[in-house]
Amino acid sequence: MPPAQAGPPPDAARQQITDLLAPVVAAAGYDLEDVTVTQAGRRSLVRVIVDADGGVDLDGVAKVSRAVSDALDTGDQFAGPYVLEVSSPGVDRPLSEPRHWRRAAGRLVKVDADGASLVGRVLDTDDAGVTLDVDGTKRHIGWSALGRGKVQVEFNRPSGEHPERG
Repeated sequence: MPPAQAGPPPDAARQQITDLLAPVVAAAGYDLEDVTVTQAGRRSLVRVIVDADGGVDLDGVAKVSRAVSDALDTGDQFAGPYVLEVSSPGVDRPLSEPRHWRRAAGRLVKVDADGASLVGRVLDTDDAGVTLDVDGTKRHIGWSALGRGKVQVEFNRPSGEHPERG
């Protein structure tokens, strides 16, 4: 018979930590995008991904790190030694929420929409969906028809365009 598992199942533990940290991150002025907890020897590695309109700078990462560390140290959802990593999402993060699309304004993206794969530049978002420039044609795609998008890495952006963050 396998040994009994200590603590809640992994999905429940992740949800507990997410529930603990979401208001802490929001109070610091950021959106909690993801939390993962993995074992690293005798310690746990807690990775917290945060984002905000305009991106996350190093001061923001430090602010969130302090707040999250305090919450983990005083909360009862997480026990034992841990290593904390706080970062912003990378360019490879899928665009799955309206706020992700809004933050990708001006970026070139690839997305499946209405059964077709499209590559276009995000022009705008609204309550109904996203507007892309696909080969010089504006296309508004409703949220329900929009698949997960992915920002395309551009080494030579069109002249005059400066991304807010890299």
